Amino acid sequence: MTSSFRKFLASTVVGVTCFAIAADNGPEIKISGWVIDSACAYTKGLDKPIGVACAKACAKNGSPLVILRDDGTIFLPIDDKTPSSSQNSKLMPFAGEHVTVTGKDYVRNSSHALVIDKISR
Repeated sequence: MTSSFRKFLASTVVGVTCFAIAADNGPEIKISGWVIDSACAYTKGLDKPIGVACAKACAKNGSPLVILRDDGTIFLPIDDKTPSSSQNSKLMPFAGEHVTVTGKDYVRNSSHALVIDKISR
């Protein structure tokens, strides 16, 4: 087996595996919460962002934006496409604000990821 064929086979297996995993749809949910950077949500234990400017500065610096639901549950916005991409550009207009979000909830242990269908103020 040639090296290039092995690489092709490996990339095909990875692609098919990612597609098979992505095919599992999470349940539709609707939540309300704050768009906050993940570092503040986890390390500072905030109930809401310090402010819009702070949330945007952290996001521009690379910190992923998350949705901090009113009950304290943190949802990590994810992309349902393969390859996936950061969701910060979708959330940046709402950074530091209270929003209502609908989408698909993916739960693993006690961690939530959310594929956003709609977000509004």
